Amino acid sequence: MPFPLYLLGLAVFAQSTSEFMLAGLAPDIARDLGVSVPTAGTLTSAFAVGMIVGAPLTALLGRRRPGRQSLLVFLGVFLAVHVVGALTGDFSVLLATRVLAALANAGFLAVGLTAATAMVAPDAKGRATAVLLGGTTLACVVGVPAGAALGQLLGWRSAFWAVALVSAPALLAVARSVPRGPADTAGPGPDARAELRALRRPRLRSVLCLAALVNGATFCTFTYLAPLVTEVCGLEARWVPAVLALFGAGAFAGVTAAGRLADRGARAVLPAAGAALLAGWAALAVAAGQPAAAVALVPVLGLLAFGVGSTLVTRVLYEAVDAPSLGGAFATSALNAGAALGPALGGAALDGGLGHRSPVWVSALLMAVAGLVARGSVRRRERSA
Repeated sequence: MPFPLYLLGLAVFAQSTSEFMLAGLAPDIARDLGVSVPTAGTLTSAFAVGMIVGAPLTALLGRRRPGRQSLLVFLGVFLAVHVVGALTGDFSVLLATRVLAALANAGFLAVGLTAATAMVAPDAKGRATAVLLGGTTLACVVGVPAGAALGQLLGWRSAFWAVALVSAPALLAVARSVPRGPADTAGPGPDARAELRALRRPRLRSVLCLAALVNGATFCTFTYLAPLVTEVCGLEARWVPAVLALFGAGAFAGVTAAGRLADRGARAVLPAAGAALLAGWAALAVAAGQPAAAVALVPVLGLLAFGVGSTLVTRVLYEAVDAPSLGGAFATSALNAGAALGPALGGAALDGGLGHRSPVWVSALLMAVAGLVARGSVRRRERSA
């Protein structure tokens, strides 16, 4: 894989750390800013909503701008709003910074996915995607637990400062090492309306829907994993970073495996992996009161959740081959539609008094719906054949 891909992965690491670290910081933010834990959880949903809107919008606006220039602008804005977030004492301002950070993150990821797949052979999109999304899983392994640990030691604001500091060298690395790609030198690409017409294809819409549901299930539990560990498993708060790291280690293994399988054999693996993920969420909900069993399930679920999600992202890029500028935006919007839906449903279950296990049951329900969508898609293909 080309070295600049790994530099894009470094920037994604900083951005994903910011998106995911709230899973370990939500209780502290809630106490400090005088809001409930579910309200603090809306920071994750706000970030996801910003990415849903931002991915296609920034991709459309940036179609005629140099790709490297767009990456630098998005990363610079992302850094700046984290400084504001670290300084504010107003929850509404913090919420606004999350939306702005999400818009910048969405633009970077949409352009980055397109740039990454353009750097490799047409049949290596899965491996390129795995390198880029490897920054996401490393954020789960290193960034999120480190952010949680910093939050416990120095307060949640220190985690925001840390993200800004990591973004600075990523900004310099992208400026110095990412080459001028086709988007920087070629003439106008395909018409935007022609690219948007790709969304009319039933197969692409099905894959996008599946990506949203799987990611929704993942973030529904992940957002509220810290209170699950302390309130249901009965572990002390100091265990939260370690449990988050276990989830991230599994996620890294899942994305790595998906990078090897997504280009070939994805259709054979996805049904079994999806069924296993449904069973895994249900098992965690049942076993959450047993610390050893719950902790053992966490890395397995990280592996399955990110392995299936990463494979679906690759399938989106293959299905949207005639939308070279917006394919990455389609995938980004689908992932973050799920990342907005999942925490919102989990928070509603908590607000409804259903207990700290309820987000995990919601994750299982979302995977059951994904299974029905996948089965319907297969039946439509069989009828058309």
